[in-house]
Amino acid sequence: MVDFGADSVLVVIDPIDGSMNAKRGLTHHALSIAVADGPTMADVQFGYVFDLGPGEEWRAELGGGALLDDQPVRPQPQRRTADGKLELIAIESADPRWLAASSDALCDVAHRVRAMGSIAISLCQVAETRVDGMATLWKSRAVDCAAAQLIVRESGGLVRFTGMEHPLGAPLDLEPRAPVVAARTPEAPEELAGLPATQAGTMER
Repeated sequence: MVDFGADSVLVVIDPIDGSMNAKRGLTHHALSIAVADGPTMADVQFGYVFDLGPGEEWRAELGGGALLDDQPVRPQPQRRTADGKLELIAIESADPRWLAASSDALCDVAHRVRAMGSIAISLCQVAETRVDGMATLWKSRAVDCAAAQLIVRESGGLVRFTGMEHPLGAPLDLEPRAPVVAARTPEAPEELAGLPATQAGTMER
């Protein structure tokens, strides 16, 4: 996070989101940059995520829509199975303890799950409806999600930081603050926010 000496400008940078993927030679790892004019997620004005694996560039400006490789993001309808489950969701912060705590609830909400190893990239997949929702299973940091949460919102999706008084009230600081969930319809974030491990990240690291 870089302070440019004025309260009106805050730049939040994660040079490598998905650093373990990068170290292990796995595909998804990203540069993430957000520019804000205030202290919370709601104040982010610009978001940029570059997925260094496939070379995809995502960006958004508040009120200006979301772009993928300079083309407008074109989300598809959110998919559910015949029994009402979200067809495919991305999960992050996948410590086995947090997966275990949420396993029964995941069975109720999701038909399939994917763990990509990068919060920023997982959020971007919601923007294009490559996945039908995403949830972190522990508290997220601003550097991991500030840029991508704007990309989701500008694509027409919904983002919620659970346990916050305001859905976008998570502060732009360096501390792990709140789990984040995202999806494309109003009821889906509520379902994902009900996963036990998203309930304010109560489990110890």
